[in-house]
Amino acid sequence: MTLIQAEQIMRDGPGHTRLPHATGYSHGAAFINGQFCGIDTAAIPITDVGFLHADAAYDVVSASAGQLFRLPDHLARFEQSCAAFRLRNPYNESETTAVLTRLLQLAGTREAYVWWCVTRGAMPDSGSERGDPSAYRNCFYAFVIPYLYIADDATRNRGLDLHVSERYIRIPEKAVDPTAKNFHWMDMKLSLFEARDRGADFSVLLDTEGNLTECPGANLFLVRDGQLYSPDSGCLAGITRATVLELAAELGLPAHLTRLPVAALHRADEAFLTSTAGGIMPVNSVDGRTLGSGGPGPLTTQLHNRYWQKRWAGWHGTPVDYSAASPSSETH
Repeated sequence: MTLIQAEQIMRDGPGHTRLPHATGYSHGAAFINGQFCGIDTAAIPITDVGFLHADAAYDVVSASAGQLFRLPDHLARFEQSCAAFRLRNPYNESETTAVLTRLLQLAGTREAYVWWCVTRGAMPDSGSERGDPSAYRNCFYAFVIPYLYIADDATRNRGLDLHVSERYIRIPEKAVDPTAKNFHWMDMKLSLFEARDRGADFSVLLDTEGNLTECPGANLFLVRDGQLYSPDSGCLAGITRATVLELAAELGLPAHLTRLPVAALHRADEAFLTSTAGGIMPVNSVDGRTLGSGGPGPLTTQLHNRYWQKRWAGWHGTPVDYSAASPSSETH
């Protein structure tokens, strides 16, 4: 069995290609302070604490073949993330959905990366109030761009090469809740730079006790003796991870969320990453050690192909109505 060439299908396949759109939305569409605009002109106030202090919660959902995948799950996780950081979305679920849908219509993107966040807002006039959540006016921002594929067909066909970070660890749970999607990315970013310096594609972060957590923007799975394993802590409550667990149940594959030492990854028969911006991404090697026979393993390939086949057939999909006109600008 070979991997479905998802990137090529999403770029060229019938039902996937981009629809007509106004030139102002060529690179994507954004929603800033109640105003729709082209992504090239989008800006946030420089005094927003989301920018100053990384004080925000965000989420990302993808669209393929004109269908948003697991949108209700992403919206629910977003509200949980806001609650974890004492933020309040100024838009309810239906209003948020309407904004995201309109961005897709304006950009004409049937294959799309859909991002939104709530920030704390501008610093209060009085510095003494900065510790009072009620003193801030939380702000909502969103944008849509063509699908951002962090592992293209060529990369997935050969498999990612991973490097377990030697210098950086995942921010501890008692500092920042990793299950809430947040802007605190410096541990992941620096470990990714470290991995690239070592000739690898992606990094893996450990916790303070040497257990596996996650990769930058992606959950981690390993396969051993026909069973799936993924870390049970120190990582995002990934929607694609939940999807893989659902697929594994359909296929009768035992799956375990548990503490995993780094040695378990080195001994794995196969491994793969999961992310909204990549789907299921096979692993070729870890720290220079080839897993199995190298490249996408048989279970990884089966899960990868089933994921895309079911998505394109409408599984967990919210169809987007693109029939609305796409004016150059409008207000909400």
